[in-house]
Amino acid sequence: MESNPDVDLDPNKDDLPLRANTNHMLVRHYVLDLTVHFQRKVIGGSIVLFLAPGIGSCKQGEPGSGSNTEAQNISQVSCKHDVSSPITPEANEVIPIEESSHLSGGNYVSNVFWGDESEEFTLVLDCCDLMVSKVEEVDVTAVPNLNKLDIDHRYANADYPSSSLVQRLVSMPSVCWRSQHELYLQCSRSPTILNAQPLRFHTDRWSLQIRKEGVCSPHDFPSAVRIWYETKPTGGSVRWTKDQDGRCCVYTMGSPINNRALFPCQEPPVAMSTWQACVRAPCDYTVLMSGENQAFPKPAETGFLQWDYYVTMPMPASTFTITVGQWQEARVNIPNFEVEKTDETCVKVPSLSLDSADQQYVCSHMDYPCRFMLSDARAQTVIPHRVFASPCHLQKAKDMVLPLLPLCLTAAHSVLGVHPFSRLEVLIVPSGFSSLGMASPHIMFLSQSVLTGERNLCGARLCHEIAHSWFGLAIGARDWTEEWISEGFATYLEDVFWSHVQKLDCGEAEEQRQLKALLRWRRLSDELQNSEEELQVLRPNKENTGEVSESGASVVKHALNPEKPFMQVHYLKGYFLLKFLADQVGEEKFLLFFKVFVGKFHGQLILSQDFLQMLLDTFPEINSRGITLETIFSDWLDTPEMPEWLRDACSEWLRTPAVQEVKEEVAKWIHFSGSGGKGSKRKRAGPKVNFKELSPEQLVLLLEFLLEEPKLSLSTLRCLQTTYNLQAQDAEVKHRWCELAVKHKHTEAYRDVELFLIHDQAMGVYLYGELMLQEDARQQALARHCLSIIKDDMDQSARGVVEEMIL
Repeated sequence: MESNPDVDLDPNKDDLPLRANTNHMLVRHYVLDLTVHFQRKVIGGSIVLFLAPGIGSCKQGEPGSGSNTEAQNISQVSCKHDVSSPITPEANEVIPIEESSHLSGGNYVSNVFWGDESEEFTLVLDCCDLMVSKVEEVDVTAVPNLNKLDIDHRYANADYPSSSLVQRLVSMPSVCWRSQHELYLQCSRSPTILNAQPLRFHTDRWSLQIRKEGVCSPHDFPSAVRIWYETKPTGGSVRWTKDQDGRCCVYTMGSPINNRALFPCQEPPVAMSTWQACVRAPCDYTVLMSGENQAFPKPAETGFLQWDYYVTMPMPASTFTITVGQWQEARVNIPNFEVEKTDETCVKVPSLSLDSADQQYVCSHMDYPCRFMLSDARAQTVIPHRVFASPCHLQKAKDMVLPLLPLCLTAAHSVLGVHPFSRLEVLIVPSGFSSLGMASPHIMFLSQSVLTGERNLCGARLCHEIAHSWFGLAIGARDWTEEWISEGFATYLEDVFWSHVQKLDCGEAEEQRQLKALLRWRRLSDELQNSEEELQVLRPNKENTGEVSESGASVVKHALNPEKPFMQVHYLKGYFLLKFLADQVGEEKFLLFFKVFVGKFHGQLILSQDFLQMLLDTFPEINSRGITLETIFSDWLDTPEMPEWLRDACSEWLRTPAVQEVKEEVAKWIHFSGSGGKGSKRKRAGPKVNFKELSPEQLVLLLEFLLEEPKLSLSTLRCLQTTYNLQAQDAEVKHRWCELAVKHKHTEAYRDVELFLIHDQAMGVYLYGELMLQEDARQQALARHCLSIIKDDMDQSARGVVEEMIL
């Protein structure tokens, strides 16, 4: 029953609401039973939620009593539904009558007010773009094996035996996880309570709200709830598109509204849960998903196969990822493929010393089967991995990704230790994917843009996404606004891992990192000059970071701003903060600290101060230099300005040999252009000037320097193209080349621009703006032509930004 959208937040301007009342009730486990319908472009079925009272719930007659449910939240809350929060539905809002296909089984409520004045407890879930048809209480007492469980007195509830059983189920120790998951599955298939009416529910734009008549306390609310629903073809979390071979596929993209358009869930990061899923798809499709197991399909109904996945590590619902397509696995031809190892590398991390000589970890997280406690996992440098792609990219994936992946995994293990996840599947996603990569538990998305050119871009991106296994997944941010905790760390570690893979000595590694730092400084400077100041702050909630309302609801500031997904300030400024801190203590000690930090905080959610305070306590000498928690906040996290250290460091990076070499080449090109490109007509002999071979990063910097020149001759542009074979370079290089072609109206290269906009959509958004800026009819026609070709398969956020530029 959807409310009037006019009363909801404007998705183009506002913060993203997280409405789930996690302080009152927490989802501890999800069981999904879904079918993928490609003809209708919907995923439909049911989801069963296993619930436990949250830390802010209180039992009737026992005000203020808490529960032992683990949640990392700091708010003191009441047991009543939070009626004062500005992000709850309007009081006395009339529920409009909807078509019967939306409601069934007694959920239809006509001429009834759904307002916060009700004394009944309301379970609030994050939900958007879902067609919910029915919500019902599951009778778990019908599961014989569940009744055999001993009932802990803490969970005993004579009036609601189902709740007692579920609380015992969710509290089973991790050593019993297999039995626990089997019981979850049996419960999810149980019937509804005999003669019980379906639960009443109400949906508005951002939430699903559920009540049971007469129930006023979360302790008395059903502990197992089944929701029947379908996604919508236009849902923001689910991308229906075609792969590079023109075949239908679907994948989830958790940004910017996370997974609420895939299933009703609790989006606040504190709502960490486990899940298991049964997904049915047509027989010629492969289902890849966040799951610890490698699924083997089994026959379902006619024409469909069933894929089953599970996870035992509690994770935020936003990390759940699923993709369904006619993917093929890229396999190596050589049996027993061995990972090439290196002993001489700059990345030498001392042995980790925690509580015992054999590096036994002391886990501080909630109970789950943790790989950090397993000696076999600690010794596993490369976890099992597979790579999937469409047929047209299969050979590239085999040649580029497969050889690099074990090397990158080995490098990550040498720096951070235990791989938090037991396996990894990599998918080359369709061309409309809006970034170069995305990491989720057990599965990684890679853009096709990383498959061209030399291996640098692909290797660095693999390293970046692998780093997210530790920072972003195993250790998450307790407040979604602190993206730098994930992206800044991954950007910093990508350089560390990649230099290890390349076998660079310390001097070579440092020179490469300084070159990359300069390129990132230039990108950050440009972004700070051309974006809203409020989007440049890494900790927009400042001292209120991590705080929530009484119910547990909150908002993610600026998450729905259309520019936000394309900004990199949280990557770049976060990376530079870590580089600044490493400069204070020395990189070797800094990386050792990373490893110790991971050992302490894996499986938990953190705020900035958790990392920073532990660093300051570990290295008290930096306090004498005036570096405190307060100065880091004011200089780096709470303001939009460029930190002073960064301005000074930039001048040092400009003097490195690699950059000086680029400057010398730039001078040659400027001289060549000023002389009219003499000698360029002799194509077979090539230009008379002796241009040096440059690395991909140097080539990016060279083109950026040349972009600053007001004029370059046509012969110079032609010579640039042939000298460096620019069409065959990686996407970063091609992007700058396209900018040069647009700036100087080099019509011969417009075909390169067209191909880039079509095949490198992850990087081409703002190139549309460049094409429109000069008000050149041919360039504007090119922009509109490219958009017309790809608009149906573009990422929705990217399409919106481009259409605003063009129309």
